[in-house]
Amino acid sequence: MIELYTIGFTGTSAANFFGRLRKAKIERLIDVRLNNVSQLAGFAKKNDLAFFLRELCDADYVHELLLAPRDEDLKAVRGGKMSWEAYEQAYAALLREWRVESTLSRSLFDRRVVLLCSEAKAIHCHRRIAAEYLRDAWGGVTITHL
Repeated sequence: MIELYTIGFTGTSAANFFGRLRKAKIERLIDVRLNNVSQLAGFAKKNDLAFFLRELCDADYVHELLLAPRDEDLKAVRGGKMSWEAYEQAYAALLREWRVESTLSRSLFDRRVVLLCSEAKAIHCHRRIAAEYLRDAWGGVTITHL
């Protein structure tokens, strides 16, 4: 059984963000952003994030581009040139094309893992789609959005 969590950092404080990770006893954060040097929150840049995770949560940091969206799709949906529904379909097709269920190492999920992206709510974020894809492909996966 894999317990898979998801979290976003936009619109939250570092205290709230890391507090939620500690409360969920997260041991590994998998960053599924295409660009992991985001300016949206200073604590979410890859090097700072890895440091804070280690120091505050005793957790590992992994950047996994196999779960990142295509840049052109991301720009299209953010720019209003692609609907959310079309984006969901395009991202799910990308996961199938990359055969993520067999190319992604399941050993990444041998701990309490959280998928990270920037969006505050999982409903309109690719981390939710990735989590659901892995649940459907692997079975035995529960998803909790922090």
